[in-house]
Amino acid sequence: MDFTFSPEQDSLRDAVRSFLSRPGYARQVLEDERGFTDEWWSALVDMGWTSALVPEDAGGLGLGMVDAVVIQEEMGRAAMPGPFFSSAVAATIAAVRLGAPELLAALASGRRGTVAIEEAGWGDPLGSVSARAVPDGDGWVLEGFKEVVIDGHTADFAVVAARTPEGLASFVLDSPGGLLTPSLDVTRRVARLELAGRRARRIGPPGDQSKVLALIGDDIAVALCAETVGAAERALQMAVDYAKQRVQFGRPIASFQAIKHKIVDMLHQVELARVGTHWAAWASQVDDPLREHAAAACKAFVAEAAVMVTSENIQVHGGVGFTWDLDCHLLFRRVKANDVLFGNQAWNRHRLADLVLGPA
Repeated sequence: MDFTFSPEQDSLRDAVRSFLSRPGYARQVLEDERGFTDEWWSALVDMGWTSALVPEDAGGLGLGMVDAVVIQEEMGRAAMPGPFFSSAVAATIAAVRLGAPELLAALASGRRGTVAIEEAGWGDPLGSVSARAVPDGDGWVLEGFKEVVIDGHTADFAVVAARTPEGLASFVLDSPGGLLTPSLDVTRRVARLELAGRRARRIGPPGDQSKVLALIGDDIAVALCAETVGAAERALQMAVDYAKQRVQFGRPIASFQAIKHKIVDMLHQVELARVGTHWAAWASQVDDPLREHAAAACKAFVAEAAVMVTSENIQVHGGVGFTWDLDCHLLFRRVKANDVLFGNQAWNRHRLADLVLGPA
């Protein structure tokens, strides 16, 4: 199987990397409650990246999961703040899978969405859902809360997973207005949504939507892994560059055997994580029979590998690696937080074992 990117995908990567290389932007919005600027978001809309996954008949570019990996890896390299992942990736994936053309048209035009699925932060993301939706006239009323919703304080709408008498279902909550909460990842904003008494409209197929929501969760997790791979790749490059420049005992520390071993181990982890992510993205795009296996393996391994790589990057930098002057800690924070979003590595290992050993 050939995982080489096409010339068009390479051109897309170059364009995204060039745009995201604007110096100082990520640091500029670290203390901003919104976590992004209108100018930045407008630029993404104008370039069409916010509608990359929106089908062409809904006004988007009609790209697939492999193309999303290209963009997400570059977003991870820059530890980029802002609602691109929550809206252009997560909310768009949900709208496509649920068959919600009105949401797709809104996302293509630049409106910002997000998803509110999991609640516990551990175990099965769908199994932890306790929020409920109660019929009320011609609509629905939500009950419960969602603790961690990415960009839930600035999104124009949220796709909320809640329990109904028929099972799990999806609902659109306009102007969610979540309460901003602290996060280990200071470059990404998360909010707590109080759902009690909020009116919402149901979207997607009738009956229990558990299978559709599981597909949505896996696709979002794979895209998150691509971002995590990008952050790990940047950490590896930072470690290599610093080791060549830092002189100790009269020679660059890159010449020391201990540093060489660290960097080789980091490279090993990055390459394995990259291959696993590309396989999972391809499997999702073509709906391969092993799609669920690939998603579980990807989320289980990539987070562990990236945490190792970004933490070793800090060690290679020594004392300066712990300071705010460098981005080492921003990359570590990003991958560490990504681990617990949309199914942590422990649950995915358990799920993968069941998928592989269950039939036996």
